[in-house]
Amino acid sequence: MRKTTESDELRPEYDFSGGVRGKHHRAYQQGSNVVVLEPDVAEVFKDSKSVNHALRMLIEIAGKELKRNLTKS
Repeated sequence: MRKTTESDELRPEYDFSGGVRGKHHRAYQQGSNVVVLEPDVAEVFKDSKSVNHALRMLIEIAGKELKRNLTKS
């Protein structure tokens, strides 16, 4: 069990007076994937929209290649 001390108080610069309890609860309940990009990749892909677009293109290309390989006898 944790000891309670005076240092457990929040700092004065932390202001949660405008906070809303459970604001993102429903979204997190749905699940989320957080991916950390390496700095060189983050230089190219500045936002999630650009990352998603590139990944969808890769999926499409890889899917076509996979289908081609499966149909070869």
